[in-house]
Amino acid sequence: MEPIIHIDKLNLYYSSYHALKDVSMDIPEKAITAFIGPSGCGKSTLLRTLNRMNDMISGTRIEGKVQIGGTDIYSEDVHVEALRKQVGMVFQQPNPFPKSIYDNIAYGPRLHGVRNKAELDHIVETSLKQSVLWEEVKNFLKRSALSLSGGQQQRLCIARALAVQPDILLMDEATSALDPISTLKIEELVQELKDKYTIVMVTHNMHQAARISGRTVFFLNGEVVEADDTKTLFSTPQDSRTEDYISGRFG
Repeated sequence: MEPIIHIDKLNLYYSSYHALKDVSMDIPEKAITAFIGPSGCGKSTLLRTLNRMNDMISGTRIEGKVQIGGTDIYSEDVHVEALRKQVGMVFQQPNPFPKSIYDNIAYGPRLHGVRNKAELDHIVETSLKQSVLWEEVKNFLKRSALSLSGGQQQRLCIARALAVQPDILLMDEATSALDPISTLKIEELVQELKDKYTIVMVTHNMHQAARISGRTVFFLNGEVVEADDTKTLFSTPQDSRTEDYISGRFG
């Protein structure tokens, strides 16, 4: 599989704190890549680097290169709004806007210039179908998104991200706040989406990484310890620290 994301000798600092240390990797297109590791190891920091969310944190400094589709996303001529259209994100806690279900999905397309109601209707329906939520909400699109259950809200947030037709979907522990049934629905959804989107997910749940990802990257203390095909990494890790982590000796 061709890499869509290329990271080369990436170092990231929050003021004097060295959060990412010489990170290099390729992330394949239209596949699921999981980032695992203990809390504070840098996996969410790297995820937020891929759509420049770290720009919002004062004192952030980046060295090295991050390329998406061959473009250095930290070059001066890159428009961050366009980047975040290309690289969508779903967060740990469901965060629907205090608007209707319909307006949550239509928000992004409107922001990018879509005004035609028929086109918006089509985008809303298609996005909700992609997130396997359409049948549950199709008769209540004007209802507040905040009235949905936690699992439904998270699928709505996925639909909202898909509505602007990204190439890449980042998921930062997107199921950690959900019950097991909702988690299973999200996992099934992610498996269906991988044929159309590149998905990069941070998870503390190693069973989840093993179930649904094609490639897994293990982080420790801001460094990439090991990256490999998921089955290989979990069955025959090359680094003793990886083996210790996945066997539960620490973390």
